[in-house]
Amino acid sequence: MLFEALIPITLFICSFAAGVIITYINRTAKHKERMALIENGLDAGIFDVKSNKKNKKTNFSSSLKWGMVSVAIGMGLLVGGVLDAILGWEEVAYFSMILLFGGAALIGYYLIMEKKEKEEKEEQDKKDTLV
Repeated sequence: MLFEALIPITLFICSFAAGVIITYINRTAKHKERMALIENGLDAGIFDVKSNKKNKKTNFSSSLKWGMVSVAIGMGLLVGGVLDAILGWEEVAYFSMILLFGGAALIGYYLIMEKKEKEEKEEQDKKDTLV
């Protein structure tokens, strides 16, 4: 009885310890990289997320991508449940609909970002021709 209670406790302790260790290793590696850049006279500003405008755009597009995928997976689960209830397809309906809708969301994300980049390029070209 006592050993059964120790298993979940040990799991949580080990998970927490692993997270702390991974975070520590990640931060020390970043610190070493920054120090090496500074010693070589280079700018260490590439690690500063707040000042890097490109990272903000990447974070926005990443949020859009994962939001679209999450909604599509939810829709896939819903449609899979309907197909399971109506046609009795069981697991096949869930897996196929999750993959189908998730893939469609990624394709939609690609098309949105491609259109947005094309518009930004055209806008930049107009600015360059005016100057």
